[in-house]
Amino acid sequence: MSNAQQVTDSDFEAEVLKSGLPVLVDFWAEWCGPCRQLGPSVDALAAEKGAVIKVVKMNVDESPEAPSKYGVRSIPALMIFKNGKVVAQTVGALPKSELFKWVEGAI
Repeated sequence: MSNAQQVTDSDFEAEVLKSGLPVLVDFWAEWCGPCRQLGPSVDALAAEKGAVIKVVKMNVDESPEAPSKYGVRSIPALMIFKNGKVVAQTVGALPKSELFKWVEGAI
């Protein structure tokens, strides 16, 4: 079971753009090997940093609108939103330690 919340196009605005906390969005797909490799690190981040950053996952195949709006061309794509705006983004499967460093630098 994932510690990260699943979001869709229908609840993206409420869960991400209007969140009181910064939000890390993991754009992923079931068929994506690097996405599956990154998944446990994203879940660990959600478990350890959940008090300071909300962590959500968005399946790009099931919800294509938000990824398209934010220019997601490759996955896994990670974006951090603060006050409804993208403040940091990266593409690819980062090692867990680098993921944590990247997030801490952005929030």
